[in-house]
Amino acid sequence: MASVSPTPLLKDELDIVIPTIRNLDFLEMWRPFFQPYHLIIVQDGDPSKTIKVPEGFDYELYNRNDINRILGPKASCISFKDSACRCFGYMISKKKYVFTIDDDCFVAKDPSGKEINALAQHIKNLLSPSTPFFFNTLYDPYREGADFVRGYPFSLREGVPTAVSHGLWLNIPDYDAPTQLVKPLERNTRYVDAVMTVPKGTLFPMCGMNLAFDRELIGPAMYFGLMGDGQPIGRYDDMWAGWCMKVICDHLGLGVKTGLPYIWHSKASNPFVNLKKEYKGIYWQEELIPFFQSATLPKDCTTVQKCYLELSKQVKVKLGKVDDYFNKLADAMVTWIEAWDELNPSSGASTAAPQPNGPVKAK
Repeated sequence: MASVSPTPLLKDELDIVIPTIRNLDFLEMWRPFFQPYHLIIVQDGDPSKTIKVPEGFDYELYNRNDINRILGPKASCISFKDSACRCFGYMISKKKYVFTIDDDCFVAKDPSGKEINALAQHIKNLLSPSTPFFFNTLYDPYREGADFVRGYPFSLREGVPTAVSHGLWLNIPDYDAPTQLVKPLERNTRYVDAVMTVPKGTLFPMCGMNLAFDRELIGPAMYFGLMGDGQPIGRYDDMWAGWCMKVICDHLGLGVKTGLPYIWHSKASNPFVNLKKEYKGIYWQEELIPFFQSATLPKDCTTVQKCYLELSKQVKVKLGKVDDYFNKLADAMVTWIEAWDELNPSSGASTAAPQPNGPVKAK
């Protein structure tokens, strides 16, 4: 009797979002892992170009004409000629979870030579709690073979819901242009078998090429900003989303994990092109990071949307002084939320899960 293949985890609850300007031949390598899932392909660039998708995949494809048709004037918040356009896929999805990956990311192998099912590891990360309030020195205590170490408060061992799973990359590291220029031949060969929670109050540079999140918990905060065509900056889309998301997760008592899974990043982008896109961001981030480090949200911000709109006001007041671009970005953040709520009418009233715990309070 033939064995029955187990149903893939979250098969009907997860969309895979891929931004692209080219044929998706890379999916052949991912077929064993991705084929059971629904794909949302966001085509950037020329909408008249035909993108070829290998046979056998269940997908829907949106180009710029589709985005303009669906969102109307609010399409202005979706970037053009930049991978930031992927966030349209987050908005149009109707699933609880989203995994997003770039088309130059291939299946990696662990040190034993076994192919890594990145999606399965992201799902594990999202379905187990996070521990943002107290650091566990064995990293993720919910992984098999690990636990909470001696001295870890029992009141915090229940953890909090995980909103985001941030994966890493072997081969081409995710470096900025100056680092690329200084280290053109550097490759990441270190496989670290660890998943950890990013502590509360700590920011990190989120990379969008190997990322999963709980759309119901944090989706409206995953806006990749105004980048690319007509904008003074690029390659800060995922990091902007990560900083906004982290401030909101900290406020709502949600967790963010980073570490496993790895993908194989196959192609280094041109450092000179990257420098043109990044140079203002490299300068501005010295103002942006302190802004996000000091940002606080009032208690009546009980939904992601309310948090995000409040953050947009603070962006306009405090970062608008840095450059007028941030005034436009703040307006786009509001437009994004309006468009999100129009396409997802039930999500506007949703609140984050009640905090199972919080920082230990002194008696």
